[in-house]
Amino acid sequence: MPDPTELTKFADPLRIPQVLRPEAELTIRQLSAEVQLHSELPPTPMWTYEGTFPGPTIEVRRGQRLRIDWQNRISTPYPAQIGHLPDITMPPAENSPGIDPALIDPRGPALPPWLVVHLHGAVTNGGNDGWTDNAVHTGHSQLSEYPNDQAAMPLWYHDHAMGVTRLNVLAGLVGTYLVRDEEEDRLHLPAGEFEVPLVLCDRNLATGPDGALTGQLLHKTVGPLPYCGRYTLVNGVIWPHHEVRPRWYRFRVLNASNSRPYRLHLVDQDGQRVHGVAWQIGSDAGLFGTPIPLPGRGLSLAPAERADLLIDFTALAGRTLRLVNSAPAPAEGAPIGEDDAVGIADPANRLPDPEVMEFRVSAAAEPEPFALPAVLSPSFRRLTHDDIPHHNHRVLMITQDTSAMFHFWEMEEVPEAEVPPIGTTVDGIVQVQAAGQAVHTYRRVSADFNDRLNWRIDEDAWEQWTIINLAQLALHPVHIHLIQFQILTRATVDVTGFDPVSGGTPIGKPVGWDAQNPIDPADQGWKDTVTVSPRELVRVAGQFTGATGKFMYHCHILDHEDDGMMRPFTVSPAAVMALDPGMGHGGMHHEH
Repeated sequence: MPDPTELTKFADPLRIPQVLRPEAELTIRQLSAEVQLHSELPPTPMWTYEGTFPGPTIEVRRGQRLRIDWQNRISTPYPAQIGHLPDITMPPAENSPGIDPALIDPRGPALPPWLVVHLHGAVTNGGNDGWTDNAVHTGHSQLSEYPNDQAAMPLWYHDHAMGVTRLNVLAGLVGTYLVRDEEEDRLHLPAGEFEVPLVLCDRNLATGPDGALTGQLLHKTVGPLPYCGRYTLVNGVIWPHHEVRPRWYRFRVLNASNSRPYRLHLVDQDGQRVHGVAWQIGSDAGLFGTPIPLPGRGLSLAPAERADLLIDFTALAGRTLRLVNSAPAPAEGAPIGEDDAVGIADPANRLPDPEVMEFRVSAAAEPEPFALPAVLSPSFRRLTHDDIPHHNHRVLMITQDTSAMFHFWEMEEVPEAEVPPIGTTVDGIVQVQAAGQAVHTYRRVSADFNDRLNWRIDEDAWEQWTIINLAQLALHPVHIHLIQFQILTRATVDVTGFDPVSGGTPIGKPVGWDAQNPIDPADQGWKDTVTVSPRELVRVAGQFTGATGKFMYHCHILDHEDDGMMRPFTVSPAAVMALDPGMGHGGMHHEH
């Protein structure tokens, strides 16, 4: 008997979102809609931007100030079933369609459309950034202004409401936003029908009493494991195909999944990898200095990361190619070899269907006007620590408690006179030592979103953040609002000295790291989201410039974000900070 939850792969064409090129003002409505995710499914109820999933692509020029009226016009119940599975000893069943009706969370239909939009990657003041508590109900609007005074780059907009970001994004509240500039124009990159957004995400689907798919979305997470769905969507279509011509194409790839990572490979009809036809020319925050050939180990994208790709189909006329994923969830997994097979189902690691989409190259040859440029962004420069102007250092640690929940610990250095005695372990105190260097002792000053505000940053200041993942499980894509940064350091950390039960390291037995690991070429550009693997130290540096206000950083695994992996920071004019260090929020500091 055929499985009623099977869907034909590559049956439906890729949809291309509408492109909006506003002048100065734009209204985007948040609407209930029924969306056809696959031709073999009933229409799926969703919450959307302008009735489509993903929402329209918004395109602006650098320096073109845009005001958007985000209007909440949704009045339907929450469109997805939510699984209520309190027993964390149950096996991870996120990939299985359907759920026992007795385990459907009755609070789901009561969830209101309480929404707030964050333009991810935008340099805009805190009042326009989509603060997580500033969500609005049906009939109200969020008015935001975006200066767009930043280089050509692929931004994206999505919901960011406190505590329900994972659910609102799952419901369909996602769209792309492109900034253009003259530096990009001069490259004459493939444009129009030859520039294609690829918004990747995964979803799961409910079933009816007969076991057949109903089309309704399903959010089901067992215990601390983040959500992963069986069905891969590209631009809102499950396993689509796209007709291309034998010429160069530009693909703007976004991982809009709640938690699933992707490691993408191009393979032929026989499952063999296709080499030498794909180049990455940019990442989250703009163009690279030079093109990077797509490596044999694939293109890795954690949630929220973007890649700007060029694919040359000129020598592939008449062939069919497939994009496949080799990354197990919830982590990318061990590195893959150049000759390892890809496109292999791996149900044990929540990858039952590695297929993403299919490209069908037409047979007719045609002239190709584009040539891959040797230089992309003449203004790009690779940062090192010595290149950064005077800057502040901050230390952030990722920990996992005994209930398997993850936390951000903001740390401050402990004065030598206050370091506890050798051999003692104190909750929140962690020692760190680089090989051959002095031991540094840090203490936790916050761990949850509503703990005290610690990080008050001067406008225009440069900062270096050191992020140390002391946890043993899961990569964490860390997104810092407002800024673009570069990755300076990756290193493997020996975390065996950290005890999650006592919450610290024994004094005299620090967690340590030795030689630095190479930084992947695709990670050397400007970023706004950085992946931090288990037992890894990552350093990033950027300038907090172009806007002021109250912002957030958080893990972009949305289950983790909603579970508390999010913290605030403020950016204020230095002259204001000089008069008020921030402790009194307005009290004048008097010299005596």
